[in-house]
Amino acid sequence: MGRRVRFVPPGGALVEVTCRTIQARFLLRPSPGLREITLGVLGRAQRRYGVAIQAFVFLSNHYHLLVWVRDAEQLARFVGFLNSNLAREVGRLHAWREKIWGRRYQPILVSEEEAAQVERLLYLLRQGCKEGLVADPLDWPGATSLPALLDERPLVGTWFDRTAECLARRRGIATEARAFASEEVVTLSPLPAWAHLGAGERERHVRELVDLVRAEAAVRAEATGREPLGAHEVLRHDPHAAPTHSRHAPAPFVHAASGDVRRAFRDAYRSFVGAYRRAAEALRAGIASPNFPEGCFPPARSFLRPAEA
Repeated sequence: MGRRVRFVPPGGALVEVTCRTIQARFLLRPSPGLREITLGVLGRAQRRYGVAIQAFVFLSNHYHLLVWVRDAEQLARFVGFLNSNLAREVGRLHAWREKIWGRRYQPILVSEEEAAQVERLLYLLRQGCKEGLVADPLDWPGATSLPALLDERPLVGTWFDRTAECLARRRGIATEARAFASEEVVTLSPLPAWAHLGAGERERHVRELVDLVRAEAAVRAEATGREPLGAHEVLRHDPHAAPTHSRHAPAPFVHAASGDVRRAFRDAYRSFVGAYRRAAEALRAGIASPNFPEGCFPPARSFLRPAEA
């Protein structure tokens, strides 16, 4: 799992998760079929591990999630299930036999400050628009939480039980294409900073953010003289292809609105790492049960060599 989220503050935290395809290839090209499958896998992962999802968007070569988790283990299991199952479906859909993900997912903690949480939601809403792909975030053809954020529209996908499908095929049982398909629903939770607001007020805030994204896209198009590519052209991309240029800014340790909060997170993390290192050193020294800090993944025990004859 990601290095930085080995530490989750006691009581849980909001986390932004990003994962990119190998070599930034367009393996997540947002076709209607992949959108249905993505929502199905995401809904099954949420139902299985109980993660609260605030927002998400799946682009052609990466995705972003905003999720609330109680600890690092819950996040690791949730994303592991999502990535492994989605990778198999993508490989099946695009006849891709190599790796799907370029590296482990990247988790970044988000502070409890409203400004920090809203800024991350705005960042997700900008996806597809800031790259000049679509003029309106609602035009993005892939899996996105925006429809549900605006009018609480249910986000329904399909889960395909490939194990049951494979067993039926091995037994020579003829089945329809969707014989082992079942409906999954992705349920959204409000940003923790907006949890006290009514549904109407939260919707109004989201519409204001969407209007801002649309205005930014219009200004960008006017300044560059280039109109957005459009959903139709996005769907024409070869899923095995990659962009000619791909830029990644250095990821921060935490998304926070103030320096004091950022420093507090770093201090807590340093304390956590210090306790972990002391316990690891004690383990190497032969102490059977060192005191690792709560919420961590202790290292695996050393290989036990058989006694020589």
